[in-house]
Amino acid sequence: MGADNLLPRVAGVKKDSPEGQSISKAWSEIFESEYMPRLKPFPGSAELVRHMRDRGLKLVIATSAEEDMLQPLLRIAGIEGLIEEKTTSADAKNSKPDPDIVGGALRKIGLPAQEVVMLGDMPYDIEAARKLGVGTIALRCGGWNDPDLKGAIAIYDDPADLLAHYDESPLGLNYELQITNHPHANS
Repeated sequence: MGADNLLPRVAGVKKDSPEGQSISKAWSEIFESEYMPRLKPFPGSAELVRHMRDRGLKLVIATSAEEDMLQPLLRIAGIEGLIEEKTTSADAKNSKPDPDIVGGALRKIGLPAQEVVMLGDMPYDIEAARKLGVGTIALRCGGWNDPDLKGAIAIYDDPADLLAHYDESPLGLNYELQITNHPHANS
């Protein structure tokens, strides 16, 4: 969830207001100086992305992050240069749970929603994708538990867990089978 949705919900402040802009700027400065230097990728992140790319999947990032923050995050995750396309806050009017960023990603890769599976680690990812008919594989490593991730077509602990079960996952199975027969499905 980007600041456009988070600030009104949490603080009753619009992102475009002077107070919202001040809060967003302070958050960005604190995140970049205090947190970004200590970030570590989730186990298996780079390996999973490489595996998906080697399998011929089109890869696109759909994030509420701003462009200048996305590049360092991709570098930290070890996936810089592995992702074909990206959508950021600059590509969408509203952030998740609104579907704008996911819609932008669909346009960039040129695939219909029913041929796309999104990986996400928050309920907002699932909600945004579902509004466009995109199924989401949820990862618990974002700090949410299974009830919070309701609506995902499958749930795994983290990228390493998904990679370990890749062939049985919705990414490795026929998409039509995944909703009804997948052992990790959460309905």
